[in-house]
Amino acid sequence: KLPPDQKVTWRKDSALNDRGQNGEDLTGGYYDAGDHMKCGFPMAFTATVLAWGLVDYEAGYTAAGALDDGRKAVKWATDYFLKAHTAPTVFYGQVGRMDLDHEYWGRPEDMTLERPAYKIDTSHPGSDLAGETAAALAAASIVFRNVEPTYSKKLLIHAKQLFDFANNYRGKYSDWVTVAYGSWDYKDELVWAATWLYRATNDSTYLNTAESLYKEFGLVYWVGILSWDNKVTGVQVLLAKLTNKQEYKVSVKKYMDYLINDQQKTPKGLLFLGEWGSLRLAAHAALIMLQAADLGLTPDGYRQFAKTQIDYALGDGGRSFVCGFGNNPPTRPHHRSNSCPPAPATCDWNTFNSPYPNPHVLTGALVGGPDEND
Repeated sequence: KLPPDQKVTWRKDSALNDRGQNGEDLTGGYYDAGDHMKCGFPMAFTATVLAWGLVDYEAGYTAAGALDDGRKAVKWATDYFLKAHTAPTVFYGQVGRMDLDHEYWGRPEDMTLERPAYKIDTSHPGSDLAGETAAALAAASIVFRNVEPTYSKKLLIHAKQLFDFANNYRGKYSDWVTVAYGSWDYKDELVWAATWLYRATNDSTYLNTAESLYKEFGLVYWVGILSWDNKVTGVQVLLAKLTNKQEYKVSVKKYMDYLINDQQKTPKGLLFLGEWGSLRLAAHAALIMLQAADLGLTPDGYRQFAKTQIDYALGDGGRSFVCGFGNNPPTRPHHRSNSCPPAPATCDWNTFNSPYPNPHVLTGALVGGPDEND
């Protein structure tokens, strides 16, 4: 059910019957990637990183007049996670089936698809999913600490329960929820969750857990791309910030210098870390670089380089990659409801194949991005 102050007027209430296996209310949350699935693992990562930005760059959000919207965006996710966490060791990680979802092109409010819900529990553990959600709730608890203290405390209670669940019953969620985004490993999410819980609580037990698991799992040797499935550089930069220890700073600096000096770039200077969502990967790298600069590691050079990545997305390469912004922005983002004309007009695969701009502007949306040749 959309909030009364919803700014996107062409969206309507949708999927109001989303339920758990025992009838639990699973309405709310975000759809994934222009589709209509609710995928808890990448959704939680999104919420964690959004909250991180609000915590560390609040002045920037305030200057942009976006602080209130930023908080609302995080809360839309965390409200859903609280519903999905139906018992200390039960968490619903997905609603919808990818195969069915990908056969449908239309408005979310017109959906009649079956939308099964999938959960993790003690006999079907998911340390990655539970851990990332714990991180999101812990980070969000800091966002709301001074503005909604009761809500902040509630988030923290659930974050602690989810972390205990993740740590005590170890396993990969995608071994059970096989119709979801596959997870590469759960070890980084466990450390990431413990690190965020330490930041949110100042309870040194969480820091000790994070540092000992970091060593036990050998995370220092992991490759550092920050994405929904890999949190290692996020862990390193946060641990560097929270402990001031040289070992974490060294790891962060080594990877940042590698990105600047040796990582493949497009001819116009975008870090090319993968063809699937090239801009999001470069933007994540820029976030880590700005965090590293805040720690005093090559601050001028890192800030300058990070800025080139964001400026590229905003149009410095000749065209904007953000809908509704700048020069020649994208007009046909892969996003179903955005592609549909106002109801009651038909919306189907013919709409998808239309060569014309989408009827609505998906203001502020960053598209996947260019290939290695820009």
